Amino acid sequence: MKDLNKIKCFATDIDGVWTDGGMYYDQTGNEFKKFNTSDSAGVLFLRLLGMSTVIITGEDTEIVRRRAEKLKISHFFPGIKDKLGTMVDFCSVNGFSLDEVAYIGDDLNDMKLLKAAGLSACPDNAPEYIKRMVDWPLP
Repeated sequence: MKDLNKIKCFATDIDGVWTDGGMYYDQTGNEFKKFNTSDSAGVLFLRLLGMSTVIITGEDTEIVRRRAEKLKISHFFPGIKDKLGTMVDFCSVNGFSLDEVAYIGDDLNDMKLLKAAGLSACPDNAPEYIKRMVDWPLP
């Protein structure tokens, strides 16, 4: 079992982790995402614990930016293709090691960071190849 007391930073993907993974568009091209409001309670708990919270996502949308702002998450990295490299840089600047990072992701572009993080997790809707590689597949 991993030592949860070592974790000082929580990093998360968005699409498929905070959402159902769907991409919804109306007839004029407006994009919609459905966020689970329970995630906002998790962010509040992390803040109360004094833990840094990072959103790192391959998407670069105003919708996700607004969600990060609403939850007062200042460490927001949109449009990231190299999530591991970005997290290594973040850790270096903020005095963390990757062993002190918990990361939750759900797909191919999350794999390198999931492997490198001190604790890795994925949501239940993640593909089997992700579920098999993480420390904590969530129900």
